[in-house]
Amino acid sequence: MSEKKYKRAITYGTYDLFHIGHLRLLKRIANLAEEVYVAVSSDEFNALKGKKCIVPFENRKEIVEALRMVTKVIREDNWEQKISDVQKYGCDLFVMGSDWTGKFDFLKDYCDVIYLPRTEGVSTTEIKQDIKSPKGSSC
Repeated sequence: MSEKKYKRAITYGTYDLFHIGHLRLLKRIANLAEEVYVAVSSDEFNALKGKKCIVPFENRKEIVEALRMVTKVIREDNWEQKISDVQKYGCDLFVMGSDWTGKFDFLKDYCDVIYLPRTEGVSTTEIKQDIKSPKGSSC
């Protein structure tokens, strides 16, 4: 088995309507680091961002906590907490999806920053749109 490059990685997300893209991203992070910390956005923070979740925070948190590759789940309450989280939890890697490329480069003063490609063909936004206007039954 190959040596993992990082001790502890942290990533952030809403994780509403947990799907295969979420799982694949977390698996790729787990391949990079011995431990994976996931900050799940609170309902209050999502409201500040203009987002409404279908699944409540406590349920989204519980789903992510159940994944064997996840070491710890924390609550995300604001944009500014990232530096303090990296420091508090001793993270040497920060990971986000490639749609965020460049947005968190300020963290490079505290840890390595990697933007991983998203899983093609799946997104929570698209799933929500499909639920609102189904194109026909696929199951």
